Amino acid sequence: MLGSKRPVFKPTAYGHTRRKRRIPRWLVLMITGMVLGAGGLLFIQKSYGPPMLTVEQSQQLHDELNSVKSENQRLQSRISIAEREREESLTEVSAIRSRQERHDSIVTALEKDIQLFANAMPADPRGTSPGIRAAEFINQDGQLNYNILLMQDSNDAPEFKGTMTFNVKGRYPNRRTGHVDLDPIEIQLGRYVHAQGAIALPDGMTATQVTIQVYPEGSERAAAMRIINVR
Repeated sequence: MLGSKRPVFKPTAYGHTRRKRRIPRWLVLMITGMVLGAGGLLFIQKSYGPPMLTVEQSQQLHDELNSVKSENQRLQSRISIAEREREESLTEVSAIRSRQERHDSIVTALEKDIQLFANAMPADPRGTSPGIRAAEFINQDGQLNYNILLMQDSNDAPEFKGTMTFNVKGRYPNRRTGHVDLDPIEIQLGRYVHAQGAIALPDGMTATQVTIQVYPEGSERAAAMRIINVR
């Protein structure tokens, strides 16, 4: 009996033993892959991706974005106002251009009319150029009002510069008759000039007749002369 071995107990067909359960291999591989993937993603994001913002930085970025949006809206509003003002300016310029064109057409028509009247004006009785084509004098409130048309014969005549003088014959309040020379008037004309104005008469004189004389610049010889009765 000392040399005999005790038979090992084996379960019968009706018995069972408890086996250890192991995690499936596919589940281990899946979990391992997920862990490696998450770790790799974190590594790439930390190494090569943009830095993570703190709460304060995120709020600051949000505020700056809102500020940029507000500034953009303000600039857009100013652009809209500028575009509206531009359209109004273009409309006004168009209206001004139309008025200018009408004005130019009126001026052209008037120039033609004036040229026609100029050609029809009676010549200076002395036949001079420039000539005193028309003149009118009126006594009013101690002054001598005058309207004088001086003309040259041709549109191509050189510009005339000189002075015009009045030698006035009149009566004083004591009924005495006298003559007085008034201050010379500077004149300048191309084809024509309409000189008008008023000159004070001395000592209450009432003019009855005026001798007009026109002198070229730098000359003492009259280029035109005419005697006009005063109304």
